[in-house]
Amino acid sequence: MKLKFLGAARSVTGSLHLLELNGKNYLVDCGMEQGGDNVNNNKLPVEAVTVDAVLVTHAHIDHSGRLPLLVKRGFRGEIITTPKTAELLDIMLRDSAHIQEQEASWRARKHTRAGDAPVDALYTMEDVEATLPLIRTVEYDQTFTLDDGLELTFIDSGHLLGAASIRAVCTEGDVTKTIVFSGDIGNTNQPLIRDPQYFTEADIVLMETTYGNRFHKKAVDYVSYLAEIFDKTLARGGNVIIPSFAVGRTQQLLYFIRAIKDRGLVKSRPDFKVYVDSPLAKRATEIYDDRLAAYCDDETMALIRQGINPMLFHDLHLTESTEESIELNRSPEPKVILSASGMCEAGRIRHHLKHNLWRKESTILFVGYQAEGTLGRALVNGKKMVKLFGETIAVNASIENVRGLSAHADRAGLETWIRKFTEKPVRVFLVHGETEAMESFNAFLQEQGYATHMPEFHCVYDIRQDAVTDYGMPRERTVHVRERKAYERLVDVYVQLGDLVRRNREYTNKDISKLARALEDVREKFS
Repeated sequence: MKLKFLGAARSVTGSLHLLELNGKNYLVDCGMEQGGDNVNNNKLPVEAVTVDAVLVTHAHIDHSGRLPLLVKRGFRGEIITTPKTAELLDIMLRDSAHIQEQEASWRARKHTRAGDAPVDALYTMEDVEATLPLIRTVEYDQTFTLDDGLELTFIDSGHLLGAASIRAVCTEGDVTKTIVFSGDIGNTNQPLIRDPQYFTEADIVLMETTYGNRFHKKAVDYVSYLAEIFDKTLARGGNVIIPSFAVGRTQQLLYFIRAIKDRGLVKSRPDFKVYVDSPLAKRATEIYDDRLAAYCDDETMALIRQGINPMLFHDLHLTESTEESIELNRSPEPKVILSASGMCEAGRIRHHLKHNLWRKESTILFVGYQAEGTLGRALVNGKKMVKLFGETIAVNASIENVRGLSAHADRAGLETWIRKFTEKPVRVFLVHGETEAMESFNAFLQEQGYATHMPEFHCVYDIRQDAVTDYGMPRERTVHVRERKAYERLVDVYVQLGDLVRRNREYTNKDISKLARALEDVREKFS
């Protein structure tokens, strides 16, 4: 009876935990590592053919994105999750496969030109098609026996449609232990979905710490706030461009915009049009249908009982094709456009930014966290010039940043979650968080008398003995050969640039000023 921490250990993404019980292996999540956590998604930390079943907390790719790779490598067991998570997995894994295939095609062309070996996709659409039939759905709050010695219950974690925390009652021989996997714990008072539900008994807890050191701002009247931005922008003839994550955040915004329309809060253009320009968001929105009784909050259910779809309204357009997307930037009519990706790193949103950033009439409205190093973060931080598709764009549009809209519980929410246990668990393992956030929350828990541990990658915990038998090891991000070559080239250019600057002492003031301006442009772009 053991737990192994094979993902989201001292990091944010790539959630993957292994429960060994009665000679069988059960994964809790099989997520993809993303951003700065990305070591090598191609290397599964477990032999796929040895896994008997996978329990999936929710559909976000950092919790589910390597399921097709697991199947590709030989897994044939059940994938167990809630019905709405299963529906979201159907579209999100297909979208992920499409991205994997596109990236592999791009790398293959690059490697061919360089004379290197071809590169395969992490997984393909065919692998996704083999994965989806393995999914078995279970409703919230229904306790069931998966195998002898393993009893499971899923409850609503309040993070995303269908998201769950999981309780596993594990029996091996004469020992029975209850383990709770938090999944991602949701924020309270989110539109559409319920607040987090809570387990009250556990011997061992695995708990996320994404916002372990942060408190969300006090509740904001988002309907009035958004309406004011829309009204001002549309009145001056501009567009409101909203970079938004396709699943979860887009649907929340549609909920708010429906309320704005119903209350007639945009006086300058009450019949304004709204476009969701993301095929993934379009398909995800269709999943938020009238079969939401087990998932949504009381306010949303009241609307549904009145025959009102909480996200649909007059002049809402869900675009699908590239041609439809292009046409949005040709039309001079002021409008609201929601498009992915949420941090402006890829997708159709970059085209909409290209056509609107330079317009003083338009507004770019950010509604989610913008990671360091992303275009979204640069714009929020006030950058005045950016490059898109090889073209330098002046930032003249208004930049607005809506704070407080988060699908994750903050420090107060995490404290509430852990305090719901009537007795302190024997062990609390902290996962899924940046180091500073995790260490801050760890210090708080220890002050409150909890026995905590922040596992490293490949840490092993013997449940019967209540002992960490292998502390694991820190993971270092892999630096690929092409990255080393790129950095070496950068250093060479830096050295040559120093020689050039020194030689310019003999040049005219005009030439020196020209070089200085060029270097200032480079500094502005990359600082």
